[in-house]
Amino acid sequence: MQRRLHQRYGPIVRIAPNEIAVADPEAIRTIYSSHSGFVKTDFYLPFRATWGKYPDAFTNLDERQHAERRRIVNQVYSMSNIIQLEDSVDKCVQMLMEKLAESATRTTAIDISQWFQWYSFDVIGELFFSRMFGFLEGAYDHGGNIHALDLLIPFIAVACASPAFLRPLVLISGAMIPRVFQALKALKHIENASESCVADRQRLIESGEADEKEDMLQSFFRIMQNKGRQKDFGITEVKMEVYGAFIAGSDTTAAAITAIVYHLMRTPSAYAKLTTEIDEASQAGLLSPIIQYHEAVGLPYFIACCKEGMRLHPSVGMTLPRHVPRGGCMIAGAWFPEGTRVGVNAAVVQRDKSIFGNDADAFVPERWLGPQASKMERYMFQFGGGSRTCIGKNISLCEIYKVIPQLLRSFDLELPHPEKEWETRNYWFNKPTKVHATVRCREKGGYKAL
Repeated sequence: MQRRLHQRYGPIVRIAPNEIAVADPEAIRTIYSSHSGFVKTDFYLPFRATWGKYPDAFTNLDERQHAERRRIVNQVYSMSNIIQLEDSVDKCVQMLMEKLAESATRTTAIDISQWFQWYSFDVIGELFFSRMFGFLEGAYDHGGNIHALDLLIPFIAVACASPAFLRPLVLISGAMIPRVFQALKALKHIENASESCVADRQRLIESGEADEKEDMLQSFFRIMQNKGRQKDFGITEVKMEVYGAFIAGSDTTAAAITAIVYHLMRTPSAYAKLTTEIDEASQAGLLSPIIQYHEAVGLPYFIACCKEGMRLHPSVGMTLPRHVPRGGCMIAGAWFPEGTRVGVNAAVVQRDKSIFGNDADAFVPERWLGPQASKMERYMFQFGGGSRTCIGKNISLCEIYKVIPQLLRSFDLELPHPEKEWETRNYWFNKPTKVHATVRCREKGGYKAL
């Protein structure tokens, strides 16, 4: 929708009485770079948990406090720490391969977007709690968490887009509109699920029954034990980190994996080129039985495919609004007074032809292997930007880089109806749904149980 609006009206479009969507790629650095002076608007507040002493990193509007609180947990989300926990992701990759191998014995197409979301949720379970939730094992929505998010996120997105004075009415409407009421119940469901996971670990620690688990939850407890008083980081803050993982840890990554695989299936030349790269690396002994992160990043065409898939389909498809700072600012050739709400949508700017070429609407991984790659990288916005870059970015990249080459090394994937466009639901998360594919074990390099 926003792409069509900008195509019709240009790079500056008023989308609310005091909010402007900007389609100029240069606006990314102007608005979102660290110390730009542009602060988050109240758009984000409906995502905030009401029970936290401090706002979470995503909804904290105070830049100074956000930086202070994020520094406390930054190391837990660092790529070096995620790599130390990589064997946890390996378990989920292996489980997914085993389940897809079972599906490959049947001729009917399966919903791979669903499998990718089950995989992403189980990775969160392994990384945070040293156990999969059971999505992959049972091949179902364990605990109803995905259904809860599917109810909750559209409701929150509507509340975010509503003027602040109308938000209480949106909440009150829950008593009268069944779907809204279900969304409010879903919010409580997510809160209870995250609290239960923390409480289980806390009981084990207090009873002395906890083994030396090395997972993200244990890292948060260690921060609480070693620096809790100094940093004012207690059990509520631990719960807040887990709550954030439940809300944002699966939909976004699953959407990215689905987008990359979908566009590969629709682009046979790219699919063939990538499988050749993976096969050659495997035959040269460069890939482990379960492909490791450092091995995957050594596959240049694969990385190009990932960047291209996320460029065409960023997992969040809305503007990320900020307030213009004191004194006003020039953006995209226009002057905006202080207090104006402005924002950039990754789904718009990442198809800008002045940056990505006249074929910006097409899936062309080769663009990332040319001399303009570093320039284009500066305008990629799928994880946000500046000090507000998604704190879970490294988790997401680790999941993506490990599972896709493993998948293509093991199976042949094909869309049963490649002429049909996929379906997506964009309520904050830009979520692909019902992406069906036939799955067959490859004759060359086919899957073998490990």
